[in-house]
Amino acid sequence: MAKHRSPPNHCPCGSGLIRARCCGPFLDGDAIPQTAQALMRSRYAAFVERRTDYLLNTWHPKHRPQELELNDHQQWLGLSIRGTAGGGMEDERGEVEFVARSRVGGKGHRLHERSQFLRIDGRWYYVDGEFPG
Repeated sequence: MAKHRSPPNHCPCGSGLIRARCCGPFLDGDAIPQTAQALMRSRYAAFVERRTDYLLNTWHPKHRPQELELNDHQQWLGLSIRGTAGGGMEDERGEVEFVARSRVGGKGHRLHERSQFLRIDGRWYYVDGEFPG
């Protein structure tokens, strides 16, 4: 299984916080993200930790795939948030632009996406994304 290169106990989302004070409570089902950015960061952490259950549960029901297969050889290297629009605690919609870096078979990859999020009944969901450039 591919491992993220963050220090032990640090959250893989790159916030600099320990997992237990960042995305851990979301991934462990003890809390829900209150902003679109927090959901986006926790979804990145879920990719790092290979948590397809979390990824599917946080995907908008109308856009969610039936199943999700992750690449066993993908090593996640880091996440950079480029910007946000909406997605706050009082918003119903949000957008998060990010770059996620990974490596597969020694080759580097860069995913640049503008992700769309909706809040339904107080819970944020990933809808879809577009790839600038």
